[in-house]
Amino acid sequence: MDPVIIDRLGHQGDGIAPGPLFAPLTLPGEAVTGTVSGDRLTDVRIVTPSPDRVAAPCRHYRACGGCSLQHASDAFVANWKVEVVRRALLAQHIEAEFLPIETSPAASRRRAALSVRRTKKGALAGFHARASDVIADVPDCQLLDPGLMPALKVAEELAIAGGSRKGELSVLATISETGLDLAVTGGKPLSGAEEGRLRIDLARVAEERGLSRLAWDDEVVALRLSPTQRFDGIAVVPPPGAFLQATPQGEAALLAAVKRIVGKAGRVVDLFAGCGTFGLPLARGAEVHGVEGAAAMTRAMDHGWRHATGLKKVTGETRDLFRNPLIVEDLKGFDAAVIDPPRAGAEAQVAELAAARVPVIAHVSCNPVTFAREARELLAVGYEMGPVQVVDQFRWSPHVELVAGFSLNSA
Repeated sequence: MDPVIIDRLGHQGDGIAPGPLFAPLTLPGEAVTGTVSGDRLTDVRIVTPSPDRVAAPCRHYRACGGCSLQHASDAFVANWKVEVVRRALLAQHIEAEFLPIETSPAASRRRAALSVRRTKKGALAGFHARASDVIADVPDCQLLDPGLMPALKVAEELAIAGGSRKGELSVLATISETGLDLAVTGGKPLSGAEEGRLRIDLARVAEERGLSRLAWDDEVVALRLSPTQRFDGIAVVPPPGAFLQATPQGEAALLAAVKRIVGKAGRVVDLFAGCGTFGLPLARGAEVHGVEGAAAMTRAMDHGWRHATGLKKVTGETRDLFRNPLIVEDLKGFDAAVIDPPRAGAEAQVAELAAARVPVIAHVSCNPVTFAREARELLAVGYEMGPVQVVDQFRWSPHVELVAGFSLNSA
């Protein structure tokens, strides 16, 4: 085929040429050729490289689908992620000021979802190859914290002990203060004729590998030491598989932005509170009411507060904020709100915050599109939006996170 020019990057990080044609591992301005397969370009060859193209730092990059932007310079990726947010806001007719982006360093991911499959010779753990269900071996991964790398071999042992040749295990591995914390799904059931042997084998792996905790589906099968995390120095033991920010640096950047927005508020409501990532640190200066949909995470937050010192009162509430958002009456008396919803956003809850006219709102988001829609709703009723802090803790991926503050216009 004749060369085509890459116009821009899509939200998944693929280059887009006229057609549109999607071409992985390309950059805007590059002339490329390849084989057209539907709306995708395969066997891509770079004819004219972009000045922003760099050698990928990881030797697994071509085979592994865990990262999609290692071929681009750090400056390009940072600018592109800020522009993703800017374009989402402009689509809602919102112009914003942007603070310098905060980017997590290489080898900083403290948790990852590993894919594991049994093989004829044993097992293989890693990440899926790009657009494939084939698992790529990644012994020299440049993304994961060195403390997380042993989880690859542990995951393989778990697959041998309790995996099926027909299926695939998912192992969510997290670094804790007391060792690796693993939550496994997709393995053999902990029931039936093999139950006793399976439990013994899983306990053996946990003991030999020094795991802090091993959960198999919904059951904790080994607990050697409490897998403690610290939110701004406050100790918390999250339940297996609970949400946790991907890097300590990313969490610190998000928390710093939230603290700046909340300021000296005396009473704060923390919506989609998780285990207290933001709420517990904020309790050093404010009374906090944390609301979360998962009861186990609410209990973890409460336990963390009760065993901490120097914190003001923290209360917890288990509530589905999608189906049953806090309404105006519930929100009376709060000086500030923190909201950190999933990618789908929280349209109903934001509408109630706006109606209640909570004076200050710190909005954390992992989806610029839903954030922009919710920002438009707040601006429409008199809020002013402060500068946007973009946080890139999912380095070398198209994923973008951000924080922005909203305050009532006193004019």
